[in-house]
Amino acid sequence: MTADNPVISCKNVWKIFGPDPETFIKSMPEGISFDEIRAAGYIAGVKDVSIDVHKGEMLVIMGLSGSGKSTLVRCFSRLHDITGGTITVEGQDIMSLSEKDLIELRRSKMGMVFQSFGLLPHRTVLENIAFPLEMRGQDKHTRRERALEVIKLVGLEGREDYFPRELSGGQQQRVGIARSLAIEPDIWFLDEPFSALDPLIRKEMQDEFLRLQQLLNKTIVFITHDFDEALRLADRIAIMKDGAVEQCDTPDQIVLHPATEYVRKFTEDIDKARVVHAGVLAQAQAVGEGEPQDSRATVHDMARMLVNDSREFIPVQKNGTVIGAMPRKDALDILLGDNA
Repeated sequence: MTADNPVISCKNVWKIFGPDPETFIKSMPEGISFDEIRAAGYIAGVKDVSIDVHKGEMLVIMGLSGSGKSTLVRCFSRLHDITGGTITVEGQDIMSLSEKDLIELRRSKMGMVFQSFGLLPHRTVLENIAFPLEMRGQDKHTRRERALEVIKLVGLEGREDYFPRELSGGQQQRVGIARSLAIEPDIWFLDEPFSALDPLIRKEMQDEFLRLQQLLNKTIVFITHDFDEALRLADRIAIMKDGAVEQCDTPDQIVLHPATEYVRKFTEDIDKARVVHAGVLAQAQAVGEGEPQDSRATVHDMARMLVNDSREFIPVQKNGTVIGAMPRKDALDILLGDNA
């Protein structure tokens, strides 16, 4: 699956709730607003969304309550049938799949983690994690071996025989993550998995999640209403409002170039120096002198160098190869908050 062949491809997708959405969408005028749809007695859960998710990417879908983010992700796995448009998963049109083929696609390709941990209270950590493998009919020895593998992966060694009530919130969520990983999914859907945790445990789980993604390189769709969490985790962020995607881009581009006033309001209190990377500021045709900076370094990481350096253009390298040079003034403007 290459960048040209996305794992999930969503084209002009609508999900309308109401008495007869299929008839309504056929008579709907082009450019109809969310409020006009509501005035007609319908709700646009998803409104004309086109978006692709690529292999190994972490796409974060972000928005306030009622923005459509969970509805869109449910459409990706066909937990909701769409009203219009197309969704393909690894080239298959999921709306054309039989119930049997759809169940097999979910079982073999997709893992899901939700805000509520959904652990079975009378089963141990190991038994909870092995449960989806039991549902697949795998033998007890195979289930146990795989469960022990993912227990080690998520840092729960020594707690195999604990019951959910004996675990902290963060540990319970680790069990939920391990259970979804036990089936080795190619595509991972996570719906606000850390929102019920207190801030310290939440940050710890974000760190753990980033570590797991580096190891496993899954294709991930992650839902959150927290912009800071989105910036921290995402390769790209899709910001939703009233069922539509306002902007879908990298965290750097969203904070530097918000596409709408709605997006800009999310970014106005963000410390851009902690988000924007040298690679984004590098100009391919520009030439710099001296020691290059790594493309992954944030402006905040380079703060001391930027203040003390006198170079007009600073070389930037990616994987040991210089990709261009960064204007020092542009980076200083971001550092000092003069880039509005």
